[in-house]
Formats: sequence, C-alpha cells, structure tokens
Amino acid sequence: MPRTTDQSETGAPTPSPHDADFAFATRAIHHGYDPAGFSNAVQPPVFLTSTYGFESVEANEAAAALGGRLYAREYNPTTEILEKRLANLEGAEAGLVVASGMAAFGTLILSLLSQGDELIVHKTLYANTLAMVEQAVPRFGIKVVAVDLSVPSNLKGAITDRTRLVFFETPVNPLSRILDIAAIAEHAHARGVKVAVDSTFASPALQRPLEHGADIVIHSLTKYINGHGDALGGAILGDAKTLHTLHETGLRYITGAALSPMSAFLILRGLKTLTLRMDRHSASALAVAQALEAHPAVAWVSYPFLDSHPDQVIARRQMSQGSGIMAFGLRAGYEGARQMMNRLKLITRAVSLGDADSLIYHPASLARARKAIRKDAHLADGVGEDLMRLSVGLEDAADLIADLRQGLDAV
Repeated sequence: MPRTTDQSETGAPTPSPHDADFAFATRAIHHGYDPAGFSNAVQPPVFLTSTYGFESVEANEAAAALGGRLYAREYNPTTEILEKRLANLEGAEAGLVVASGMAAFGTLILSLLSQGDELIVHKTLYANTLAMVEQAVPRFGIKVVAVDLSVPSNLKGAITDRTRLVFFETPVNPLSRILDIAAIAEHAHARGVKVAVDSTFASPALQRPLEHGADIVIHSLTKYINGHGDALGGAILGDAKTLHTLHETGLRYITGAALSPMSAFLILRGLKTLTLRMDRHSASALAVAQALEAHPAVAWVSYPFLDSHPDQVIARRQMSQGSGIMAFGLRAGYEGARQMMNRLKLITRAVSLGDADSLIYHPASLARARKAIRKDAHLADGVGEDLMRLSVGLEDAADLIADLRQGLDAV
C-alpha cells in the first residue's frame, strides 16, 4: 500500500499527535516516526531484511490480503517513514520512494500510461529524462508531444482526447527557467488531464507544486533532499489512489526499483537539515549570481531571484527562495567555458547537484563526448554550447566567488 500521511503500518503509536501545529522545519525532523514504537531509539532503525516471517499460514494470508509486508521490494519500515515524511512536507496524501530520480519518472510513466495514450512534456528536460521520452517511451506505443510550456496557453492546441499527463520541471534543468504551475494546471485540468511536476531543483522547503494545482510531484532525492552526495533515491507524491496504482503496479512488477533502507536512512538524515541548507544554498547562490552578472567575461546569468531573470515574478510567487542552481554563459562561448572550468580550484567539475560541495557542469562538452558511444546524444532545446550549470554548495560564498573570478579573469 502507498504510505499516507496519517497511516501507521508499523504498529507504532501514531507519531506527532499535533503535527498540523508544527512548522515545516519541525516536521522535516519528526514527522512519521515515534521512538516509542522502536525501543525508544531517537533515530529510525535501518531494517536490513529482504522478507518477513509469519507465525501461521493464516497470518501470512491476512498480510497478503492487505497488500503488504511480504517482501522488502514492496514494504520496509525505514522507507515507510521516509514516504510519510515526504508526503507530509509536500502536502500530499501519499508517497512512494524508489531507487533513483529516473526510477521515479519511469515508474510514474509506465504505471499511468498505456499504448495509445499521449504524454505532453515541456520542450526542455533533464538529459536522461529527455532520452527516455524520445527513445524509450515511444517504444511502448505512447506518443510524446513536446510543447513550450513557458506559454501555458500552448496546451490548448496540444491536448487531445488521448492526452493523459502533462509533465515538466520547474525550475527547468539546466536552464533555471521557471514555469507557471498554476497556469499550466488550469489549462490541463480544463481538459481533464493530470499534471506532474519535477520539483527537484527547489525541494519542498522552497516550492510545493500541489499547493499551486499540480496533481503529482516527483523528486530526485539524490539532490537537495539528501543533500550530501552519498545516496541515490527518488520519490513520487500525490493522491492516495494514484500512489496505490504506482505502488501496486510500478514498484511491485513494472520497475521493481525499490529504495535501499540504508539509503532511506541517509535521506531521512538529510531531511533534518533541509531547511537550514536551502537557506544557505539560496543566499550564497544569489550572491554568486550577482557577482557573475557583474563580471565582464560573463554574457548572461539565469538565476530565478535575479531582477534580470525573465521569470522572476513567477519564481517569487511560487518559490520562497531561489535555490542553489544557476546557469550562465561566457562571451568566449564553448571554448571559454572549458578554459574557465579547468582553472577552478575549489568548485568541483562534476554532474549532479544539490550537494554540500559546489559542482559545475558543462552540458555541451559531455554531449560531444557521449557521441562516441551514443550517436543520438544531443543538447536539450534551448541549451546552448556556452551554458554551464553551477550548483552552489555550502562553502563560504566569498570563497566561491573568488574561485570563479580567478577562473574568469583568465578567459
């Protein structure tokens, strides 16, 4: 069964009896776990088991009839705590955690859509999500329609009687553009179509898409929610009926992408400091973005809370802070990006984001390199060869700015 915010399947007393009275930061630490049900252990135990035993055949049958607790792919007490906590923080009825962000997207699409259905996506997506919708999803007889959702009214001409889902990221990876969740949801719901939002770049600390009309939220837990670069994970949050379908079909036998309980424990640990970290990421990123914007070698900067950002009005309406990700480009273009990145001494050249360490990534360099093994590798729509994505970590902002400046000064 999917984990609902008020459901206790462990036999422990219902945690946090006055949970509705607690602020986000408090719930991120405590929701969904009562130490009294686990030998008074302050931290949730890690249940490293692959299966569950029963005192009798009848007890086994009763568990099977309720759809749970037979095998660790479908149920684990540690992952259940994480599911309850994430659902609560997003304002969802239920949640499901899986092995990675891509597992979350795959479970969502392959569970809810069938041959003959249509999926609408924003024209710009994370590289591996883009690869899936271009190469894998159509093989299952599902038509994928890419639309510029920065103009929500474009949905009017794109939705058909076969459209089942509208999917997009906001902020958009790697452009850091912002899409209007409420406006897109209004157009989709007018035609009876559900909306799913990848909110990885923001985390629930800064943006909760369900509050703006979305039906489903997905996350790569690997990023900000875990926040320490040491665990993979994904999550899907939404209404209980949809999550039941995702659990009973997607996780049970379509993808089988169960999250390790050890990873669930690490991600629960990360959640405890999410609010503090997002405050720091956001404040430092704004300072870094302003410094980049002022440097003569920089042609452009895209950070949602910059006054120059084209979507800053929408960003300030649906996000409480700007998060830690930005995109920028140099006047020297592709070669200038490579030259500057090679001079960096503090910021790490690496994919991924949302880590305590600052990470910088040049999509065009990797896209060119990947052509040696994947001939169809290409940049997403709107991603230029000059674009670099910077994930601002938890280091002192002045140190990050100094590292960027010394790299830029040589270009």
